[in-house]
Amino acid sequence: MTTVRQLLVCDLGTLSYGAALELQRGVAHSRISGAIAEDILLLVEHPPVVTLGRSSKANHLLASPALLAARGVELFEVERGGDITFHGPGQLVGYPIFDLKRHKQDLHWYLRQVEEALIRGVAPFGIAGERNVGYTGVWTQGRKLASIGVHARDWVTWHGFALNVTTDLGYFDLMVPCGIADVQMTSVARELDEPASPTLGAQVRDRVIEAFADVFSLTPTPMEREALQPRTSDPSPGATDPLASLSQ
Repeated sequence: MTTVRQLLVCDLGTLSYGAALELQRGVAHSRISGAIAEDILLLVEHPPVVTLGRSSKANHLLASPALLAARGVELFEVERGGDITFHGPGQLVGYPIFDLKRHKQDLHWYLRQVEEALIRGVAPFGIAGERNVGYTGVWTQGRKLASIGVHARDWVTWHGFALNVTTDLGYFDLMVPCGIADVQMTSVARELDEPASPTLGAQVRDRVIEAFADVFSLTPTPMEREALQPRTSDPSPGATDPLASLSQ
């Protein structure tokens, strides 16, 4: 009998970055231990926040702490790979907590699959997503649509992607996005060149869920946050972590 492998999808709604980070670390710990037996995709929208990955350079943050505070933007240093990026309203942020031992034990392969899922997710809207050689993420006609930054321990991933849907792109002026000079950020709404439908965010979310399930050969299954019951201890690796953090 064929075993159906599930993709447990938990939509967190709007949640602060700090709370979501604590939650995903706990879920990752439970996935590593086997307490959670299936792959999970956490979806969330954050209030404005700038995050600094392991490769961040100080001069890539163009705004002072005072300016960030004045604009209501939080600042976090995190363990994911990559440089600096922004999360905020109108953005679909996804944290896939996958056990790559069930897929392929290769982080570069995993990054390509996440890109593929996002490319397929925006295709129904007439947006031709593409890769940019030498970088990670999803682009369209030379403009960057989605950023990806991941981390893993014991082949279990966390952190993930940020897809601009109706995002205020002006926030990216506070930084050198992803550390890429002269990069032009874009969004689904901007690429459609029409007023954003009130339901656009939900439509994009649903297509992205379908695409992730398809790319990773999983069956999407809704999951309530209360059912996660993760351990709250931080699985952040020390010197013994066998895997690197990747993104750009």
